Amino acid sequence: MVQAAMPSFSTEKFAVISSFAMARFVLWGTYCADALEKRAPYRDEHLARLQSLKEQGTLVTLGPTEGSTHVFGIFEADSIDVVRRLVEDDIYWKQGIWTALEVYPWVQAF
Repeated sequence: MVQAAMPSFSTEKFAVISSFAMARFVLWGTYCADALEKRAPYRDEHLARLQSLKEQGTLVTLGPTEGSTHVFGIFEADSIDVVRRLVEDDIYWKQGIWTALEVYPWVQAF
């Protein structure tokens, strides 16, 4: 069953919510200056958690940009708050390896 919210002519956007598919969200953030060294003691825990999220179908993809200055990820979840909690619970966030994170709703065009 698909439910649709009709937009008004203000700043609202058309949204379609399906009971069969979760929404997708994009993560964009930055790493600390010495990320490659600082992450070493936490890397196994971080990767195991990401693998678990991938197996659950929550994580589509995640990884650093070349040079490990930024992190990019795509998640599937019920809400943006769920993704924020997942990211804030990651050891890289807790240990200051990720220094800034933003999560945006994403509409996949193709």
